[in-house]
Amino acid sequence: MINRVSPETMAEMDRLSRKIKERNDAIRESGAGPLTACVKTFGCQMNEHDSEKLRGMLKRMGYDIVPDFSLGGGNLIPDVVLFNTCCVRENAEDRIFGQIGAIKGAKKLKPEMIVGVCGCMTEQDWAVERIRKSYRHVDMVLGTGNTYRLPEVMAARIFDGKRTVGLASEDSVPEGIEADREDRFRAYVTIMYGCDNFCSYCIVPYVRGRERSRLPDDIVAECAKLASEGTKEIMLLGQNVNSYGKGLESVDGTEKTDFAKLIRRVCSETGVKRVRFMTSHPKDLSPDLIAAMAEEPKICAQLHLPVQSGSTSELKRMNRKYTREDYLRRVAEVRRALPDVALSTDIMIGFPGETEEEFLDTLSLLEEVRFDAAFTFIYSRRQGTPAAASPDQVPEEVVKERFQRLTETQNRISREKNEEMRGKVVTVLTEGVSRTNVDRYTGRTEGNKIVNFTAPDSAKVDTGDFARVLITGAQTWSLEGEFVESTD
Repeated sequence: MINRVSPETMAEMDRLSRKIKERNDAIRESGAGPLTACVKTFGCQMNEHDSEKLRGMLKRMGYDIVPDFSLGGGNLIPDVVLFNTCCVRENAEDRIFGQIGAIKGAKKLKPEMIVGVCGCMTEQDWAVERIRKSYRHVDMVLGTGNTYRLPEVMAARIFDGKRTVGLASEDSVPEGIEADREDRFRAYVTIMYGCDNFCSYCIVPYVRGRERSRLPDDIVAECAKLASEGTKEIMLLGQNVNSYGKGLESVDGTEKTDFAKLIRRVCSETGVKRVRFMTSHPKDLSPDLIAAMAEEPKICAQLHLPVQSGSTSELKRMNRKYTREDYLRRVAEVRRALPDVALSTDIMIGFPGETEEEFLDTLSLLEEVRFDAAFTFIYSRRQGTPAAASPDQVPEEVVKERFQRLTETQNRISREKNEEMRGKVVTVLTEGVSRTNVDRYTGRTEGNKIVNFTAPDSAKVDTGDFARVLITGAQTWSLEGEFVESTD
């Protein structure tokens, strides 16, 4: 059963936010200027959305949000810096600790500055203890389950000078936190937290906890509100959206809601124009969800379905709970229902014990499925996971050579898939003027492919508008096109 943070607790967070805002407004009115805050984000879309909520809370406290900061002193040093961390890969942790250490000099120049660390890395005891002992300039540490308590720990630091490092982890779900979203026309909406799969290489269940689903009415209400405010496209987020709804059948005696039912409600009960979702675990991809994707025009014909490996034996060691044949069968089911679906995946190279034969199975899977895109990773040993204890770690030089072969294969396939788009007219959600060429616009197709396109001066092309675009060229990672008409 879902465990929501009590309204009384959320009301207390709101009271503390107002108290901090009164203090910050007084500083602003004294002529000292506005207080500023910066949130540095590492990791996945879940972390990006968590950072949107952190920025939203900081704005309610009266801080002006700045995108980055300077370590060189002066007014470019924010009054608050939060590091929203990731721990999926070792190099991410190394970069985070490097930046946390580097900001110590800025704090010496501005002693009243508040430094906080939150996110996945802080759910590991060793990381919290390292911060506690070696990074004394860090004022507060929050885990993934209690970031909603930011006003509480900020107030403790501001009014009492208290350092808060390592609040007890929570599995409750807060509602009503206003996010400060970077895009007016696109938005992330979290539908569930945590993961129950325990893949042998993955740290996520240990740092984000077990699966907890939000109530469907809360999700639909959030999506409807976003649509009323101008959001055109929503990405429903979860570590495994396909298992959404576990435990909800016991809430108020209501009928069980699975992901297929939820996404149909988002389509039918809100004014959102496009709906995407990630991530889907292959073992839980249901016929009902495939049917919903085929039948609901608002659901984008795009599916991110992480395979990780094309070898059944390697998948078994990964504890993925499906075989190569299972995966291919699901892909075939999806393509029968949605012939033009854009498929993407995650692939890991160098998992402990990986043989050349297993790697070749992965290469052959790429050729058989022909993904539009693949996010490729080198295995990163994560302390506390079963795979970390394996004695069969693959030599670094072998991993690098295989990774090169993998990326060359997928890059060729991605380019070939994009070439197949030539001559087609697609609908693009415009993101604005291209960053690399001011004479072109950029946007994304329903299949999430980037399109850079030209438009005549007479055409009205605004950020957040839908446009029909003729595809005239293809690159490995993007398409080129010409504006045909606006559809807004």
